[in-house]
Amino acid sequence: MPADFTLLTKAFAGELYFDDSVLHRTVRIAYSTDASVYQEMPLAVAIPQHADDIRQLIAFARRSGLTLVPRTAGTSLAGQVVSHGIIVDVSKHLNGILELNKEEKWIRVQPGVIRDDLNAWLKPHGLLFAPETSTSSRAMIGGMIGNNSCGLHSMIWGNTRNNLLEVTTLLADGSDAVFGPIDLETARQKKKNPGLEGHIYNDLLSLVENKANQATIAQGFPKPSVTRRNSGYALDHLVHQLDAGALNLAGLVAGSEGTLCVVTEAKLKLIDLPPREVGVVAVHFLSMAEALQANGMIVRMGCSASELVDHVILEQAMNNAEQAHNRFFLVDAPKAILLVEFFDETVAGLQAKCTGLIEKLRGAGLGYAYPLLTGSETKSAWDLRKAGLGLLRNLKGDVQPVNLIEDCAVAVDDLPHYIADLEALLQLHNTPYSMYAHAGDGELHVEPMVNLKTEAGRQLFKTLLAETTGLVKKYNGSLSGEHGDGRLRGNFIPAIMGEAVYELFKQVKWIFDAEGVFNVGKITATPDMLDDLRYSGEGSKPQRVDPLFDFSGEESMLRLTEKCSGSGDCRKTHITGGTMCPSYMATRNETDTTRARANVLRQYLNTDPAEFGAGQDAETVKEVLDLCLACKGCLTECPSSVDISKLRAEFLHHYHAHHGVPRRTRLIGNFSRQMKLASRLAPLYNFFVAMPFLRKQFNSIVGFHPDRSLPAVAGQTLRRWHAKRRRPADNGNTRIGLTANGNPPGRAAKTVYLFCDEFTNYNDVETGKKTILLLERLGYAVLIPEHGDSGRSLLSKGLLEEARACAQQNVDALYGVISAETPLIGIEPSAILSFRDEYKVLLRGEAQQKAQDLSKHVFLFEEWFHNEVLKGHIDATAFTTDRRRIILHGHCHQKALSDIGVANAILGLPKNFTVHTLATGCCGMAGAFGYEKEHY
Repeated sequence: MPADFTLLTKAFAGELYFDDSVLHRTVRIAYSTDASVYQEMPLAVAIPQHADDIRQLIAFARRSGLTLVPRTAGTSLAGQVVSHGIIVDVSKHLNGILELNKEEKWIRVQPGVIRDDLNAWLKPHGLLFAPETSTSSRAMIGGMIGNNSCGLHSMIWGNTRNNLLEVTTLLADGSDAVFGPIDLETARQKKKNPGLEGHIYNDLLSLVENKANQATIAQGFPKPSVTRRNSGYALDHLVHQLDAGALNLAGLVAGSEGTLCVVTEAKLKLIDLPPREVGVVAVHFLSMAEALQANGMIVRMGCSASELVDHVILEQAMNNAEQAHNRFFLVDAPKAILLVEFFDETVAGLQAKCTGLIEKLRGAGLGYAYPLLTGSETKSAWDLRKAGLGLLRNLKGDVQPVNLIEDCAVAVDDLPHYIADLEALLQLHNTPYSMYAHAGDGELHVEPMVNLKTEAGRQLFKTLLAETTGLVKKYNGSLSGEHGDGRLRGNFIPAIMGEAVYELFKQVKWIFDAEGVFNVGKITATPDMLDDLRYSGEGSKPQRVDPLFDFSGEESMLRLTEKCSGSGDCRKTHITGGTMCPSYMATRNETDTTRARANVLRQYLNTDPAEFGAGQDAETVKEVLDLCLACKGCLTECPSSVDISKLRAEFLHHYHAHHGVPRRTRLIGNFSRQMKLASRLAPLYNFFVAMPFLRKQFNSIVGFHPDRSLPAVAGQTLRRWHAKRRRPADNGNTRIGLTANGNPPGRAAKTVYLFCDEFTNYNDVETGKKTILLLERLGYAVLIPEHGDSGRSLLSKGLLEEARACAQQNVDALYGVISAETPLIGIEPSAILSFRDEYKVLLRGEAQQKAQDLSKHVFLFEEWFHNEVLKGHIDATAFTTDRRRIILHGHCHQKALSDIGVANAILGLPKNFTVHTLATGCCGMAGAFGYEKEHY
């Protein structure tokens, strides 16, 4: 019988999604993937509010014969949280920091606490939770325990297991159990406890105290010098504890991938903050072999990290706006770099360590460049390293990097030989690859590039893992170092660790969870590794779309969605900072991430409805796109540059074609027409919008929230003011130092064209006036050319035919007028930046080429101003010496398509001005989003 979820909803305090309604189906699709190559529609998604909700889920799963899958950020690379069962997302509500003991250096938290957010909270206390995954900005404690996460500093700080003191859990019968450090005598007493906890201690102790089993474990597990070992269950860890007369089953829960119990609280070991002085030597190499040879020398010099980045990732970083800046330290074109980090209490001590490394490498003839990065420069280098997985998704075509052998680990001394063997294996199969990450720990994330859309590619996928397993066994390494087995590598555990060890793992699963309540099919009893891949192969019928935008730069709409690696960079909080994704920051719902939007749209594009924008599945796409603000943060901050704003506008265009354009959408899209009419009746219109009763009535009629104010209009448009005014003579302000005609002495006026966007022309006229007056006082002649509206409001609502007409009109009007000598500058970022973004992909043929040429000479006001400062045409002497403190909230398009640092720089140009740039995302009010009643 199918499970009756309505029985569960009566007492369940959290959220449940289980049927085929649009909202429920959208949520289930969003949770059908993680950061792996797998995809499977869950039966339901549960978002519990507290531990009692989870207890109810356990009871329901037992009655219904279902399996529960604990999930936090969903960044698993081996399919750990992809399942046909019930996904239990604890990230939204179980995210409290419960107790801190500064003296004993521990903290108790719930599983949904984000690692970086936790450390931001701990920093004022001088403490740190050490394990640092590359996903630390969104990785949560529960997921880190499940995968026994390590990260780039595990050389000195260890893995999650090493920093886990105790876990509070719910067992498969719904009972509570606390697993923490106890002596063996206490452990043996616990065998007598009634219920499942007593059964666990009884059977588990019998298993690990058996001498024959201990010999099997010693023979099957990696050799001791392999520090990263995360395959199967950590029975070797338990045996080592027994030898010391102790037992802590929290160490077994770590790395168990949610297959044994659900963690509801964790007690974590903390360390003091590292020394303040940090330096990273970026050692450049001409070959991978040279880099790995040097790595062995480097790890013996007391560094805190030695991380590798290969040339493939370095080249891909050039295609990402954010990461392109982080390449600043590169010298020429290295085949590989090692980022080697040192800590010290003093600058002199740090310099000595870094210089000592450089001298030793030079003496050994290893490396050719050794830039030393300090301060904020180190963050840029680590951000580049951490973006590796996402950057690789920017490769063209269906041959893409796959998570497969990326987690194999060997001893550091074996790494050069293992990688040489692995490269030979990959070359034998004519398979390109990239490699990066934890050289200092003997683990490189090797990403072979395979076409999983073909049968041949899928068979190669399986063959590469099988043959690599043989190589890892040759070096007595670990099939998984930190990413886990999941459903990807579980098939190969018997081959690398032996059938006897695998039988012990099955016993562990049975001891904890005989009924299969928790995450069945991971580690043990896994399905075939080729089951439930994201791509269904040659038999699929990807939708044929005739888009308005030109997607040739991304190959197609489908390929743009497929670039999403699932790495979850979009799951940011206000503590992490950044722009992407503002609606997720507000709701903490997975469906409001860039990842979910890309995945739902990808799955829709891989179906075959009659027409794009039609059908029931189109409603799920519309639902998941509803809270996209089109802020464009994903264009820059997503390492794969999955531009959801562009995809959203394209989808809405097709959706409107089938369902009609709603009245409110038409009204917003034609904002400039409404403002043009309002400006002719400015006093009457402004009186109307200032009257609360009248405004609320109007808002209710058109679908705006009653409490939203409406924009007033100026009594005179900026164009009219500029056309009617006479140029003022010099008013005698010697601080500006202009001649009588308004120009600096000895220099003729330089002409600039101001784009008079519709928002500045009708609503923010004073800003436009101040811009023109400032430019004239600085000696520039300001012209407002004939042009049309920017089309921004049309773009925001998916009215692409009308937006294309605006683009065509503006390109026709300005091409041949705008040049390097006479640039076009704009004030409103979303309007002027359309020239550099949408116009280039809305138009076709000759018009598209003209748009691309024109875009090279179009600037935000601050960009143009900054360039003039760099050329020496403007300097601080032109401005007041009064003291001012400026607080800057950047526009989201300004951050995504330009650089907020430029605005910061020009505002700080006057001698006594200081600028504080707020760490804010998108406010949600610049466009129509914040007016619409459902988004209030």
